[in-house]
Amino acid sequence: MMKFAGCSITASLTPIQPFIQRSHPRLSISVLQENLYKPQKLGEGSEAEMVARRYSPPLFSVAPMMDWTDNHYRTLARMISKHAWLYTEMLAAETIVYQKDNLDRFLAFSPEQHPIVLQIGGNNLNNIAKAVELAKPYGYDEINLNCGCPSSKVAGHGCFGVRLMLDPKFVGEAMSVIAANTDVPVSVKCRIGVDDHDSYNELCDFVYKVSSSSPTRHFIIHSRKALLNGISPAENREIPPLKYEYFYALMRDFPDLRFTINGGIKTVDEANAALRLGAHGVMVGRSAYQNPWRTLGHVDTAIYGAPSSGITRRQVLEQYQVYGDSVLGTYGNRPSIREVVKPLLHLFYTDPGNGPWKRKADAAFQHCKTIKSFFDETLVAIPDYILDAPVAEPPSGREDLFANTLGLMPPPYEDREQKILLEA
Repeated sequence: MMKFAGCSITASLTPIQPFIQRSHPRLSISVLQENLYKPQKLGEGSEAEMVARRYSPPLFSVAPMMDWTDNHYRTLARMISKHAWLYTEMLAAETIVYQKDNLDRFLAFSPEQHPIVLQIGGNNLNNIAKAVELAKPYGYDEINLNCGCPSSKVAGHGCFGVRLMLDPKFVGEAMSVIAANTDVPVSVKCRIGVDDHDSYNELCDFVYKVSSSSPTRHFIIHSRKALLNGISPAENREIPPLKYEYFYALMRDFPDLRFTINGGIKTVDEANAALRLGAHGVMVGRSAYQNPWRTLGHVDTAIYGAPSSGITRRQVLEQYQVYGDSVLGTYGNRPSIREVVKPLLHLFYTDPGNGPWKRKADAAFQHCKTIKSFFDETLVAIPDYILDAPVAEPPSGREDLFANTLGLMPPPYEDREQKILLEA
């Protein structure tokens, strides 16, 4: 298992055992189908039908995030939103190839997580091809190549991630290899530039060369450039300025491609503002993890126009208890209580009882052996009216987030081949 600061190249421990229904004094678990969270490969049971089924378009997706968008988080996210597209953490092609006899641990997921995108990283075409072929039986709905991670261990010594933006020819070859080994759409996630290679024309050159030399028609654009030296991955998410005007200029100049905007968008209100301005999709990162209830809880209604499910956090926890107790110790002493509960620690963000709940959780991690016993000990800190309330009004967005974005767009792009022809 490999992990790099700022980017993850692992997948989380995956449930492979049938759940065991538990009781809880504060969570009355309803009747659930057996093996609800048991992952299946494509062609087994109902998952083949799920993969073939049409999903809502990726108007809203949750970004791949190191140590965060693992199986446990994705399970929680899908309980809250039925339509948001979910991404795995970045998984190195080498990890998939070298772990080919242990793939369930890295690639398996429960059918409920559809629609789900596998993000891979790498700079070796043979390994990328093998990795995608090995992942094919798991039935991911899209394969995404990471060309945006700024971690020095990935973009530096690893020579992939955002550094791949400096080699669009290779990225085009890699995307062709990926497409040749899968039956699902392929996409690229990138920044708007790298170090001093940050002009709009250079970004367009990258998009043009990749899309013209491969089947890639979907680009997720983090609207900041990356600085490879001197700042951390966390600082790379804050220090380089956002240039949403570059994103919308790409939409203008490449009308046959599909673009998802990423970077700095924190609320469903802001996501809708980006969509109204023309974005094909919006990808949200940390707020979907750090405030999942008030972010993901409004995606289905506010983004997709679906009726409210009326689900409460008590009901979410009922389901999650079943999931959690089914996966504890799947791989010896992993996953642990702490690993399974980790995504829940933000479920009551800013609510009454949140502080005491986290303090009780810290203590319970030391001795609880099941999710049931963990909830028995900790949920007394959360008032019933919080547990039983449907999601409240969504946080308002920043009104000036896209101020004058269209007015700031750079001049239209003319690719270098066109310029040569025009000047001849």
